[in-house]
Amino acid sequence: MALFPNNVLHRADQQALCCAFGIRLVTSPAIVQLAKNAGFDSLFIDLEHSTLTINEASQLCVTALLAGITPVVRVPHQCGDGFVQRVLDGGAMGVVFPHIHGPEDARSAARISKYPPNGTRSMTGQLPQFSLLPTPIPTVIAAGNAAASTVFLMVETKTAVEPAVLDAIAAVPDVDILLVGANDLSIELGVPGQFESEVFRDALRAVSRAAGKHGKIMGLAGIYGNREVLEWAVRDLGVGWLLGGQDSGVLAGGMASVMTGLQL
Repeated sequence: MALFPNNVLHRADQQALCCAFGIRLVTSPAIVQLAKNAGFDSLFIDLEHSTLTINEASQLCVTALLAGITPVVRVPHQCGDGFVQRVLDGGAMGVVFPHIHGPEDARSAARISKYPPNGTRSMTGQLPQFSLLPTPIPTVIAAGNAAASTVFLMVETKTAVEPAVLDAIAAVPDVDILLVGANDLSIELGVPGQFESEVFRDALRAVSRAAGKHGKIMGLAGIYGNREVLEWAVRDLGVGWLLGGQDSGVLAGGMASVMTGLQL
């Protein structure tokens, strides 16, 4: 069987917004079907800010592949190459690397995500992305490098949005998405949570320019429910991948709504 489709790249090719749902709390595969039913294109499985295990992430990834919703996994900062390989071998179609400070971080992320000659990822057999079927090694290399190892770099530090540094990060080959981490970036810029501030918006404009110049997708995470900012980011900046919310927030909001209805 051929590689499962990558909605992240497919939506970008169509110049359409890819909407992702974040998972950091719920381990039941049923959450994948609920996200699919709601219309999400992608899952953002968070191993940086959660206690989820690689095994739990893999189960979610495999379920997502079968459901037709593309799973990507955020790994912990400085987790090591071996951890990244296990995430990819477990079924992730992409890896989100947090706290990218400069081009060397970007090169390291791309290197471990790709098989030779592009990178240094080690080969194994019967991958979930290929339905656990024996697949010729040349096919795994070509298809895996092209569409089963999407590289997300999180732009969320003050250093990373300096013009020369940002341009160098965006220029790194095999990097697919420049993903703004809105919360950490706003904190580093001295405007925590102030997403309407000009200093924050200027930083996002810079990321948009760098992404456009180097043919990368711009992503945005961490802003939920602020329709004005989200519309500006998508329509004016060309954001192509958007984290729309996380399971913890959806559950909290739903519970609060139910409780409000019980105030009889």
